[in-house]
Amino acid sequence: MISVQTARLLRDAGVRWQPGSGDRFVVVDRGMDADVFVLSEMTVEVHRLGDRKVIGFNGTTEWALDSVDDQDALWLPRETQLRELLAGTFRQLRRVDGEWQVDIEVNGEPASVRHTDAEEAYGLALLQLVTGEPVLR
Repeated sequence: MISVQTARLLRDAGVRWQPGSGDRFVVVDRGMDADVFVLSEMTVEVHRLGDRKVIGFNGTTEWALDSVDDQDALWLPRETQLRELLAGTFRQLRRVDGEWQVDIEVNGEPASVRHTDAEEAYGLALLQLVTGEPVLR
């Protein structure tokens, strides 16, 4: 799974989330970074309140969290979502020396990012694509 740190960097670099069923997220800066939630049509849904979106917990959780603003939720994109965001820049995912390597093309030049977790490698590759800067880990 993509790390909260990489998810924050992606958000801060301008990657935007359109919440949808099956999406994973954490509620940030409330001591809950380790608690991963999943949007579900039956349990956790996105509601529109005027010009803002609120993620609603429909009474199925055991603790008192009715809803959080989408600004307080940090998206943890899945591998398929990250690959979609890489779009035509994605070249391949392969194993190299026990790590996952994502090969992309940035500004017409080949680039690669490695990590022990495939989703994290995808996230770091997307970060490199968005910022145009090599990812140092």
